Amino acid sequence: MLLVTWNVNSLKVRLPRVLELLAEHRPGVVCLQETKVTPEAFPHDELLEAGYQAVEHSGGRWAGVAILAREDLELGEASPGLPGEPHAEDARWIEAVVEGVRVVSVYVPNGREVGSESFSAKLAFLDAAAARLAEPRGEAAIVGGDFNIAPADEDVYDPAAFVGSTHVTPQERARLQTVLASGLVDAYRVRHPSEVGFTWWDYRQGHFHRKLGMRIDLVLVSEELSERVAECGINRNYRKGPKPSDHAPLLLELSG
Repeated sequence: MLLVTWNVNSLKVRLPRVLELLAEHRPGVVCLQETKVTPEAFPHDELLEAGYQAVEHSGGRWAGVAILAREDLELGEASPGLPGEPHAEDARWIEAVVEGVRVVSVYVPNGREVGSESFSAKLAFLDAAAARLAEPRGEAAIVGGDFNIAPADEDVYDPAAFVGSTHVTPQERARLQTVLASGLVDAYRVRHPSEVGFTWWDYRQGHFHRKLGMRIDLVLVSEELSERVAECGINRNYRKGPKPSDHAPLLLELSG
């Protein structure tokens, strides 16, 4: 089974690239973030034509998340929203069950500046996510999304450049560890324990071509799935070409 997570930074703008990815890889499941569409504007028809059903949690101009499943797979039990999140209207969390696996698509708040209200809201969101994921569940789980956290210093191009900034603070990283402590594993690090691999590059100043990126998009899998991680890699080609997102998709392949 192949799962993709991708912050598309506007599904309306990036729909042709999404359809390109679906045609190229035919993943079983896709987690999308930052869809930036209203519920009425979500492109269900275009996705169905491409062979994918979808459940979405749309917040309009900002945020928004979705889960797509190939039409031959069973998709059900959709649940939008995260209990205890500080700003539910942002539409940053959706769950569904695909072929017996609990799938979550998540878009963690950016946090803006350390010490700001936005930063406090980010920490509160992560606390709510950890609490939700710690709840007993009867199925394996996969959490894919833009966490807006670089888990370690090797996940940013220059740790010194981020001192005092969000995405790398001890508070954020500690909360990510609490999320992982609920029984989840960073799938990329299963196959690439020490390899540098970025998923986001600023649009400005040629950061992509200068390799000035961060690894902030993650796929977390429950421990029973971690042994089935055949590969977890980043498709940089979708950060190139016409109208790219500032994120590249992360692809998880499970064996069996």
